[in-house]
Amino acid sequence: MKSRIKILIIGGTGFLGFHTCLASLKRKWEVTSISSKKPKKSRFLKDVVYLICDIRKKNLIDRTIKNLNYDYVINFGGYVDHKNKKKTFESHYKGCKNLADHFQKKKIKSFIQIGSCIEYGKLKSPQIEKKNVLPKKISSVYGKSKLMATNYLLKLFTKYNFPVTILRLYLVYGPYQDLNRFLPITINGCLNNAKFDTSSGIQKRDFLYVSDFISLVFKVLESKNSKGEIFNVGSGKPKKIKNVIKIIRQKIKKGNPNYGKLKLRKDEILNLYPSIKKAKKILKWSPKIKFQNGLGKTIRYYKD
Repeated sequence: MKSRIKILIIGGTGFLGFHTCLASLKRKWEVTSISSKKPKKSRFLKDVVYLICDIRKKNLIDRTIKNLNYDYVINFGGYVDHKNKKKTFESHYKGCKNLADHFQKKKIKSFIQIGSCIEYGKLKSPQIEKKNVLPKKISSVYGKSKLMATNYLLKLFTKYNFPVTILRLYLVYGPYQDLNRFLPITINGCLNNAKFDTSSGIQKRDFLYVSDFISLVFKVLESKNSKGEIFNVGSGKPKKIKNVIKIIRQKIKKGNPNYGKLKLRKDEILNLYPSIKKAKKILKWSPKIKFQNGLGKTIRYYKD
């Protein structure tokens, strides 16, 4: 009898981790999550094994999963509040390094590192996958940490053929996302017919619906050509923030945004969006959900 595929999802209690756990269960895989806290009630899945572990401490990782073997590992892990620079660096870089060092000794088929578009620094959009960005070119601790993690993992690939793939995410959205992100904040503000502060909205950003992200993840796991590669993850169709707010207001028919109340950061990148040609060519992947449709599903979730 063929044994079930085993997947370990670091950060399986978060928004993207939850959706990845759910999709893995639908494939009848054995799913384990590692996180620093138990899942919220809304993101709890009874068939997932939830382990509590601080990935910043390698001895805890070794102790928690010492005798456990997995086919696939996906790292969503990392401290969410980037104002805490120490925890941000230690979780996003040191935590990733600890995981890679542990699994470098195991026979896993694939290790996906969830990176960030911030790793490109001020590279002009549409941003193309690059491996030679220097950490000193990145202004934020979060961005530097992610880039250092990428560089470390790619060295392991070159030296030991460690089966890593880097996914650099732009803005992924959808049901079950926390209320501390742009789309949920705006949707919630409109649903409550509230006055809410926003920037002038001149920035352009890229939005990808969560099911399209999930389909890419499984394409990577199944692909022999994804190892040692960086892939941008987005729609490739940027939208002006002010227009997005207008669309949400039109759909909900409520809400009072106070444009220009929030000032843009000095280092704010006005146009931030990817080229996704590489993922289309190598992985035969392309987004399926149109923004209006994905937004409608997301609004219905928060409404309910």
